[in-house]
Amino acid sequence: MVRIEREIFFIAALLLLLAPQAEARLQLGENGPALSGFFECAWGIKLEDDTTKRDAYNMLEQRLQLQTHIYLESFKLLRKWMAEGHIKGDFTIDEYYSGKTDFDLRELNIILSPRAWMDVKLGRQVFTWGTGDYLFVNDLFPKDYVSFYIGRDDEYLKKPSDGAKLSCYTESANMDVVIIPFFEPSTFFKGDRLSFFDPFLGGIAARDSDWHVVEPPRQFNNTAYATRLYRTFSSYEVALYAFRGFYSLPRGYLDEIHRELFYPRLDVYGGSVRGPALGGIGNVEWAFYNSRQDSNGDNRLIPNAMMKYLLGYEKDLGNDLKVGIQYLCEQMRHYTHYRGALHVGDIPEDEYRHLTTLRITKLYKNQTVKTNVFAFFSPSDMDTYIRLNLDYDVNDHCRFSVGANLIWGRDDYTEFGQMERNKNIYVRLRYSF
Repeated sequence: MVRIEREIFFIAALLLLLAPQAEARLQLGENGPALSGFFECAWGIKLEDDTTKRDAYNMLEQRLQLQTHIYLESFKLLRKWMAEGHIKGDFTIDEYYSGKTDFDLRELNIILSPRAWMDVKLGRQVFTWGTGDYLFVNDLFPKDYVSFYIGRDDEYLKKPSDGAKLSCYTESANMDVVIIPFFEPSTFFKGDRLSFFDPFLGGIAARDSDWHVVEPPRQFNNTAYATRLYRTFSSYEVALYAFRGFYSLPRGYLDEIHRELFYPRLDVYGGSVRGPALGGIGNVEWAFYNSRQDSNGDNRLIPNAMMKYLLGYEKDLGNDLKVGIQYLCEQMRHYTHYRGALHVGDIPEDEYRHLTTLRITKLYKNQTVKTNVFAFFSPSDMDTYIRLNLDYDVNDHCRFSVGANLIWGRDDYTEFGQMERNKNIYVRLRYSF
């Protein structure tokens, strides 16, 4: 509630500052109703006993999303200025799982155009970039991995953050600069909805997990910065990225005895190329992850620096059938130092981790039925994760979705292997207005 009040005050103050310069033209919505959104009921049924708090479900919720837009235009002092506000929020009822009603503020921001070549977006918003499909190399913004595994819509994989985005457009190149003053972590597993590998217990944990996470304090020197410089050469979009902030997951050990984790500092530098290739669309992306608190790789309690390389390709095969494949390689730097710093009982990571993906999408019945198969497979970890989904647009307002999250792994400490007991099937019914 404190966050919502702070953002409402910020947006209201900015609108009041701009209002005297406007010609009193304020409108809600554009070419349609002022208020839009959807109502959704969702069920996620477990296929195995994962020893979490609920035996049958890991998702049983009703969701009402409301959104609107506010426009201010035709300023007197600076006639080229435009202002547009976005508000989006979800009311959720989850009595079976959490026993409470909640509110998730997805967006509360304002967009200004002080120049024809510049846009500024201030407030709560979702930041995203990069070329990967479910694979994030240069996208270091927070994610909601719980939503991803229990069967919520893909919209909820990306978490919003409080911050500012400056976009500049020139003939030479375009640039996005993101500033996030308040740290926003990714949502990870805590043993309530999903079981996971607990390194302190040395095995799969759920209700018995007992560890603590320390977040970076709200100080000026903890502000996160991200930059993307991009332009198009012929039919190819080339981009360079830079990021300074923190790991979005608590990957550092602050105190092993008291089971405390923290978010280490992180710098990332990378690039990407995306464009036509072999009759389809190809993409290449790479990044260097500099773990600032373990630059030499000899601290076993903090992640090593690493390189990430991503190759992707997708092709439309006709008849509403599309196929996409990806290959990701993660290379740990200073691996000799890392192995030398391990203690007896530590689980060593591989120097190279390989991950492949396959997506197959097919549309039926005049594109009202969409089937989708997405499979992850790691030949180095020997684990796999298959996402099955079918969406049926009954009419312009009603959508029926059914799917499954199927996960297997050889070891219980790998990315997907730890999720093996969280297999589920889910159903979602949505009415949009």
